[in-house]
Amino acid sequence: MEKFFELLKKDARTGARLGMIHTPRGSAETPAFMPVGTQGTVKALIPEEVTQTGASIILCNTYHLYLRPGADLIYKAGGLHKFMNWPYIILTDSGGFQVNSLAHLSRLSEEGVLFRSHIDGSLHLLTPEKSIEVQEKLGSDIMMPLDICLPNPSPYKKYEQALKQTTRWAARSKQYHEGKPGILFGIIQGGIYLDLRLKSLAEIEELDFPGLAIGGLSVGEEKELMYEILEGLLPGAPEHKPRYLMGVGAPSSIVKCVSLGIDLFDCVLPTRLGRNGTAYCAYGKVNIDNARFREDFSPLDPTCDCYVCKNYTRAYLRHLFVSREMLAARLLSYHNLYFLGRLMSRIRQAIKEDQFSEFQKEFESTYQERSINT
Repeated sequence: MEKFFELLKKDARTGARLGMIHTPRGSAETPAFMPVGTQGTVKALIPEEVTQTGASIILCNTYHLYLRPGADLIYKAGGLHKFMNWPYIILTDSGGFQVNSLAHLSRLSEEGVLFRSHIDGSLHLLTPEKSIEVQEKLGSDIMMPLDICLPNPSPYKKYEQALKQTTRWAARSKQYHEGKPGILFGIIQGGIYLDLRLKSLAEIEELDFPGLAIGGLSVGEEKELMYEILEGLLPGAPEHKPRYLMGVGAPSSIVKCVSLGIDLFDCVLPTRLGRNGTAYCAYGKVNIDNARFREDFSPLDPTCDCYVCKNYTRAYLRHLFVSREMLAARLLSYHNLYFLGRLMSRIRQAIKEDQFSEFQKEFESTYQERSINT
């Protein structure tokens, strides 16, 4: 197989990077946004539509698929790619974020996380080895080791303890996965403390994973603090490995974090916003249920060339949404993913042309993260 990650170009004025990920299922250009298919589906869309938005990697959730329908059933079906009809790259998380976020249903130990299913209350033990076993049965192309992601804010001592356990679990995960198909990343933790982040980076690097994920950010802290942590952390990360920032999907955050050296992003935000009537547009987010759109026969985003913007008006989309028609969720989710896919394409082109700084300035001067209704 080709080298897993190629660094093709670095921007001369920022930390932005152009790269290529290679797997047996195909390649993907970076920087890239990965739509989230939590339960083996990107909500409201069929796989062909997801591909049309520019996605070549999606993320699926180990915790949810382990509980329902079960890794054994998916394995019998021929793996997750065949089960959900997605022939391209699949990245799976470890399930750690979900079980840690359900603290009232879980108990942590050195062995793993003992938790009760949020579906039926059944008792399960998720160990580092079990998480990897499930991901292997799913047939994941890129896997994540079990880690501990604490809520923000948490005490320094708890972040320190979680970091140590994350490192020990990473070592166990790597040992269990040795020699098997699929790429296993290491996860950097440490919360909002740069000294802990740098310590985590050093420990994970000692284990020599082919890719690095940064977890535990975008969990309630101010965005400026997230940027500050990344600014201090990424210069020490190896250039020849991809950097994946977990759970970040706001357009302004993506552009900023690309400038700091991030290669991969994922988030449920674009489809969740779509289901709730909010669309990404050139100058910010638009809430389609606003009464002013009742007789607005212009495209959702006049600058967008997606299927939705070429064929439907704001008035029609508002009608669908206020009428609670499921087509509203489909169309708005499609548009939002297309918006991010187009954004990533523009970012990559700007890096290729040595114009990323100019692109970033223009984007930051025009796009507002808050909702607009004009």
